[in-house]
Amino acid sequence: MKAWLCNALGQGPDGLVLSDIEAPLPGPGEVAIRVGACGINFADGLLLEGRYQAQPTVPFVPGLEVAGTVVALGTGVTSFRVGDRVIAMTGQGGYGEIALAPASRTVALPDEIGWVEGAAFPIAYGTSHLGLAHRARLQPGETLLVLGASGGVGLTAVELGKLMGARVIAVANGAAKCAVAAGAGADETIDSSAEDLVERLRALVGPAGVDVIYDPVGGALFDAGLKVAAFEARVLLIGFASGDVPRIAANRLLVKNVDVIGFYWGAYGERRPEVMADSFRTLIGWWQEGRLRPHISDVVPLERAPEGLKQVLERRSTGKVVIEMGR
Repeated sequence: MKAWLCNALGQGPDGLVLSDIEAPLPGPGEVAIRVGACGINFADGLLLEGRYQAQPTVPFVPGLEVAGTVVALGTGVTSFRVGDRVIAMTGQGGYGEIALAPASRTVALPDEIGWVEGAAFPIAYGTSHLGLAHRARLQPGETLLVLGASGGVGLTAVELGKLMGARVIAVANGAAKCAVAAGAGADETIDSSAEDLVERLRALVGPAGVDVIYDPVGGALFDAGLKVAAFEARVLLIGFASGDVPRIAANRLLVKNVDVIGFYWGAYGERRPEVMADSFRTLIGWWQEGRLRPHISDVVPLERAPEGLKQVLERRSTGKVVIEMGR
């Protein structure tokens, strides 16, 4: 099969090599999936650089989430059959024609949902829903501040926050990205490239402050958000796309009883799979009801996968970029 191989860490997308390799065979508890489409994530770039939470062994094929058809079952798998349409969290392998996934991280894909839309779904929506509902305990009527609101996870946080009954303030870089966030349901948008973030936030929320801060960016945006945190606010740390991991003055947390919550969604697949499964049941139900609309800014063929990844890493995309096989 064809797949993009990373043979050495630290070279980024330019270090990927399109190769002919043996198709992987599923081990116990795994399924093999003929990939119809693969979602591209910021974490793919971190993996290539060796800077992700879990370090891969080279050579490896990147690609954390796929939609496709089950083509083989490992021993002990009874929840799927060959021919089933699924979405799956693969951990790696999605930038190839066949990928392996644990059956416990594989979910049936309804017939009416296509490969591209399916591949855009698992990580972005899964991260935002589990983060907001399970970790940050977002409640109807609260104010949610979403930083990096036009990106893959940020845009789903806007959409889900609104669906969960919050007032959503979205921060994005540039008027066009703010418009995308507004289209996902944001009540207010702030252009971080043109406005003083703290001043505008204070004008919007007043002394009441912001109840939940969803932060996949870090750096200066984190500092600005913390300045307008409400009493008993929850700050949800998703990642540090800015490259700047903030240092937190603990006295600022003490004064307003603020919670800063670390959140690595992928850990739930291993340590609390029942929590992840329950989240997916909720999300797929909303999806089938037409209440979720994945935003896909570009679809690229397998041969152009590194170009798609560069779009994400350089923050030129909005929502998701997806690799479609056979395109």
